[in-house]
Amino acid sequence: MAVAASITLLTMEHISPRLDPLRAVLSLAVDPIKYMVDFPSKTAARISSSLKSYADLKAENDTLKIQEAANKLHFLKFEALEKENIRLRALLEQSYELGEQVLIAEILAVNIASAYENTVVVNKGSRFGVHAQQPVVDASGVVGQVFRALPETSEIMLITDPNHAIPVQVNRNGLLTIAVGSGELNRLNFPYLPENADIKPGDLLITSGLGGTFPQGYPVAIVDPFTPPATKQITATPKAALDRNRELMLVWSNSKPLPINTPSSSPQTGDENTDHD
Repeated sequence: MAVAASITLLTMEHISPRLDPLRAVLSLAVDPIKYMVDFPSKTAARISSSLKSYADLKAENDTLKIQEAANKLHFLKFEALEKENIRLRALLEQSYELGEQVLIAEILAVNIASAYENTVVVNKGSRFGVHAQQPVVDASGVVGQVFRALPETSEIMLITDPNHAIPVQVNRNGLLTIAVGSGELNRLNFPYLPENADIKPGDLLITSGLGGTFPQGYPVAIVDPFTPPATKQITATPKAALDRNRELMLVWSNSKPLPINTPSSSPQTGDENTDHD
């Protein structure tokens, strides 16, 4: 009966449009069912597409974050290199002003935490011609002197070390005295000043050349403010940036070139060069 009814309806639809109004009425009831049937599959497809888009966006965002971090790191390296270049240029300009033969060394280790020892280690040693009691400076002033030269490294005693003393003179009037390390990076003491010493706050102290270690004329420190009479309590602040240096200059006060090739190589003197010429 169902088959016969279906055949009859198909035949009537084919030969006459009388069933079109019935089809339209039935579609009003059937269409919502079709939408309800399609809803789960379409919703699942939309959710899947959204999740895929979210995953792609998250992956892209993570990639961009990594690239941003790498770019920031590169920028920091460039900034550090720029500052290092500025420091090296300052040292180079200072070496020309000194008129001495110098060698730039990089600091490897620092021991300034103790009040009983202010020392640093640099990456140049006796293989480069470095020797004990050799003066060390930076772009601003005297840093200290070498107290132990090893083949590849050297240990430098800063002028603020309690065991260090340096002959100085007041640049204003030539007054001679000795600056002794206090154990603090920002202070030098003057235990040997006479009571009537002509020294004023702000006076520039330079190396006097006495003792043979430091050539004459290198800036050492600036006298700190004090209220006279206070000769025994006078202190000075070093000119050198003792707590901020990365590179230092080892100074040779003679005209002999450095034996930088091998430890056994002997430097030629100016007379020998003249003889060769």
